[in-house]
Amino acid sequence: MSISPLLQDLESALRCLPGVGPRSAARMALHLLERDRNRGLSLAETLRKALVEIEHCECCRNLTEIQPCRICQDESRDQNLLCVVASPSDILAIEQSGLFGGLYHCLAGLLSPLEGLGPQEIGLATLFERVQREKPYECLVALASTVEGEATTHQIVAGLGDSICVTRLAQGVPVGGELNHIDISTLSQALSSRTEVQR
Repeated sequence: MSISPLLQDLESALRCLPGVGPRSAARMALHLLERDRNRGLSLAETLRKALVEIEHCECCRNLTEIQPCRICQDESRDQNLLCVVASPSDILAIEQSGLFGGLYHCLAGLLSPLEGLGPQEIGLATLFERVQREKPYECLVALASTVEGEATTHQIVAGLGDSICVTRLAQGVPVGGELNHIDISTLSQALSSRTEVQR
């Protein structure tokens, strides 16, 4: 079977995206070529521009094309509340909730000795320096409830000491969750973090 080498290159390029396998890549490539060339060209130009111009914010490490990013520049946000996350996607998720009005600090991942990610690799020293410099009142640690997330949270708490109020996201049974479908770790966390019912 003779297939266009350029078409094969396009399919291979599309497969670099998470969750895109050979069939999905082939469908995307054929759709762009057969039905949507103008939008495909627009996509290519936007992708090129984003990859060239977007970098990490010099202050919080969020993704941005301006320095510092718009969140760091926004003086209406609570300067005394700093939320620590593992990646820019976490900032996006929290911002979409519309429930947080403070600043962010984005780590370069979570502690994972097996992957060679120690305190230096994920930038814990930068976080500690920023807290010492800006002196926020509260540091909200919003990391995953995984072994890596818990280890990173422990390091942050130990590194900050008593110099700042450290909080974390509430954890436990999700809304609509049934107890017999919840894993033991989550149920244990929910039991130990229980709060009094307001009357």
